[in-house]
Amino acid sequence: MPRNRKDRPRKQHKKAPHGHFYERFDKRKLAPPSSVDPAREKRRVEGVEKLLAGIGVPESRPFRPDAFQLEALAAIETQDVLVTAPTGSGKTWIAREEIRRLISSGQKAWYTTPLKALTNSKYTEFCEEFGAENVGILTGDRKENFDAPLIVGTTEIYRNQLFDALRTGEDVEADFVILDEAHYLADEDRGHVWEEAIILSPKRIRLLLLSATVGGAEEFARWIEDVRGTTVRVIKAGPRPVELRAAYLSSDAKLYPLFGSDGGFNRDIDAIEKKERTDAARGRFPRRRR
Repeated sequence: MPRNRKDRPRKQHKKAPHGHFYERFDKRKLAPPSSVDPAREKRRVEGVEKLLAGIGVPESRPFRPDAFQLEALAAIETQDVLVTAPTGSGKTWIAREEIRRLISSGQKAWYTTPLKALTNSKYTEFCEEFGAENVGILTGDRKENFDAPLIVGTTEIYRNQLFDALRTGEDVEADFVILDEAHYLADEDRGHVWEEAIILSPKRIRLLLLSATVGGAEEFARWIEDVRGTTVRVIKAGPRPVELRAAYLSSDAKLYPLFGSDGGFNRDIDAIEKKERTDAARGRFPRRRR
């Protein structure tokens, strides 16, 4: 066995005229282009055109709050409120409008989220809307302007504030608390934090709970009423305003709508997946496009 590179046999190449070289003939050959079923390709193109239709920047229109947003704002004045609405429906608008009213009247509010990244994002958003002097942030990593009328923080930090108030006998400085992503109460590892935050919040503090995916909203509301001694209004939004469209991206970068024209699963995907598994087992890969 040669011990250095100079002793190793050189790979052979086919020589071309004028001293040029062709590609190495010992390289693994690429798999031949796959045959395309014309009928399936026609269905795919038609489906993709329908899938992507209407995507773009929507026409600018004056903002008009939905009925569920106005209902929530009215209920917040005297009740705890649980809003369940799909993503993009405008749940945060309800919180912003109530925060605006509270700041103008000299009251204080907390906005809690389950994630530091989301907390930082909301802090930046609220600073731009209400002014940096009116917004503070409290997380495990940041503590800024904590005397502001609006504090943005993780739910754990708010819960800890409640524990501190119990130990010292002082009141939590908040008149209104928004628990964003309230469905985290069902989380196996962290759900107890939301339970404790709800149970320990003084009755004088009104709660606004927001979620896109909470299950058993009515049952959840009745539990809050039992542990807090308040009334809870459940408000549900209408259908999703931003339509979801699903597609499958094949290994050769082609889109296939996940659902066929009949509304059922697109069976063309089965054939594509089967071929991709076969090619992978044989060590074949799609031909690279140039």
